[in-house]
Amino acid sequence: MGTVTALYRYPVKSMLGEAVIAAAVTEGGLSGDRVYAVLDETGAVGSAKHPRKWGALLRCRSRRDESGVVRVVLPDGTALAVEDPDLDAELSKLLGRQVLVSAAVPEHGILERAVPEYEGGVPEVVRKSASVDATGESITSGTVAPGTFFDFGQVHLVTTAALARLRTVYPAGDFDARRFRPNLVVDTHDGPGFPEDVWPGSLLRAGDALFRVVVPTPRCVIPTPGHDELPPDPGIMRAVAREHRIRVFDLGRLSCLGVYLDVLKAGAVRVGDVITLQEAS
Repeated sequence: MGTVTALYRYPVKSMLGEAVIAAAVTEGGLSGDRVYAVLDETGAVGSAKHPRKWGALLRCRSRRDESGVVRVVLPDGTALAVEDPDLDAELSKLLGRQVLVSAAVPEHGILERAVPEYEGGVPEVVRKSASVDATGESITSGTVAPGTFFDFGQVHLVTTAALARLRTVYPAGDFDARRFRPNLVVDTHDGPGFPEDVWPGSLLRAGDALFRVVVPTPRCVIPTPGHDELPPDPGIMRAVAREHRIRVFDLGRLSCLGVYLDVLKAGAVRVGDVITLQEAS
């Protein structure tokens, strides 16, 4: 059906992550993925889904070394371990307010999302509840998934076929998979545009791990800012909204790319592993 062509993890939520050749998949997702987040004094969990407030996090990169220590590379190239108190001070300067890096998930961690102007960016019922905050941005607020720094699913997968399809409708856009912050990128060998649309409810095996495909991934504004050397491009998400709005639960037709997975069986996944799909029994 396909092969794993890239693996990514993001040790600190909403910072740039790292490409890996192999990853251990635990019951909670890829080992080392989103184990830390930046928090502020209001209880908000740092998320570039609110670019005016947290977008500077995408100028930092988080990496985990072989000993398990997570380090953050700041925009000026300085690398600090997450336990280093100087990191909190540097990130506070970068963001313009007091923040800290934490592995402890707040009991009621607030997750703020900017509301895009185009249709399909958020459910309409959610759009109606939006308010303008101190940054001047129209936002909605929710919470992270219980006990984690994930927004929803444990593992996020995108296909090369979906990215290729979007390049045909917006040739000027750079649909590099990194914009969509996946854990797994799957090469579906020139299959049709969005093969993952029919996967929810199925079982997906990658390497030694087994997953359940849960739901298409609704997209927020995160693909549009700059990511590493990729420049900002607001046309990216407008293209997704034009080309691929599908129904998600009872939330209406949302702009989607990729699917969320839950882990059914832990195991190792490697670049080059074959992906197989089967119906759940």
